[in-house]
Amino acid sequence: MRKFTGLPAMALLICAALALAGCSGSSGSSAKSSASASASAAPGADTAATSDLQAAYQRVVKNVLPSVVQITTTSDLGSGIVYDDKGHIVTNAHVVGNAKSFKVTLVNSHTPLDATLVSSYPAQDLAVIALSNPPKGLRAATFGDSSKVEVGQITLAMGSPLGLSGSVTQGIVSALGRTVSESGSGGGTGATISNMVQTSAPINPGNSGGALVNLASQVIGIPTLAATEPGLSEATAAGIGFAIPASTVTKIASQIVKSGKVTESGRAALGITGRTVLNDDFEAAGVAVVSVTKGGAAAKAGIQVGDIITKVGDSPVTTIESLSEALATYAPGDKAAVTFDRGGTTKTVTVTLGQL
Repeated sequence: MRKFTGLPAMALLICAALALAGCSGSSGSSAKSSASASASAAPGADTAATSDLQAAYQRVVKNVLPSVVQITTTSDLGSGIVYDDKGHIVTNAHVVGNAKSFKVTLVNSHTPLDATLVSSYPAQDLAVIALSNPPKGLRAATFGDSSKVEVGQITLAMGSPLGLSGSVTQGIVSALGRTVSESGSGGGTGATISNMVQTSAPINPGNSGGALVNLASQVIGIPTLAATEPGLSEATAAGIGFAIPASTVTKIASQIVKSGKVTESGRAALGITGRTVLNDDFEAAGVAVVSVTKGGAAAKAGIQVGDIITKVGDSPVTTIESLSEALATYAPGDKAAVTFDRGGTTKTVTVTLGQL
């Protein structure tokens, strides 16, 4: 799990109970009798609803947990999801790090299995590894349709938080469409990921690469980031985690499984390398172009080495991270107005974006 600093707001809904008071006489007696009957019926209804929800949770755990694994490297530990019955497992790129070989433990076994890296795609913080000798009966997870995920849906997060394999936590989808930048330090990939699913299900170190699941036993995302309290870089904000959506996971994983690499990222690119520059007050003030890809989007639009990019569309650009976040809202082939400073003169050009 990687951390993201933000300040989302949360509202608490407080329900008040209303007591009924009866009058004297027969009508009062009837009211009391009716109220008494309602009171006696309510606990039974609540018990039935609770029992149904509990049964739904247990069914999902039984269906999906066997497809969630623990992944161990020489220096890190995380989770993964069985992608197919051939032994491919999808996880986060920051879980595999620089490792090429792994130990994978299935939830119903204590014997680690050998696995090797197929390919890692840090730009989207996803990777696929493969079991060297897939066991019979390996159960692949079912991935859901990201377009059908809605705020308020109940979710279960499954993985190995703090090394506790086969753990399950619960919450809801608390927001959709988040664009989040991951730290590039402490093992993070520095990826900027769009359309992430925000969840209140607790996400802890070791949950990374695991499964965020709906009550239809479908994986709707891979838990990847947890928010942190502003000003407290190591203090995780409770109940605010982010998962890479299932549509992105299957798009990237299917390409890696098929060809061993990502051939179509679906991510827009400007075709430059850059660095954050500071103004006279030592504040981040833009991205200086260090190099321009020959024949790339920026080159075709006339952007040159030394230009300082300050805006993409309506989004201000002050750092490399903010440039990545601005580009994450576009798709390859989209046109974007890019504003930059060249020798003290502000210019704006229209760029037809390429692919990352």
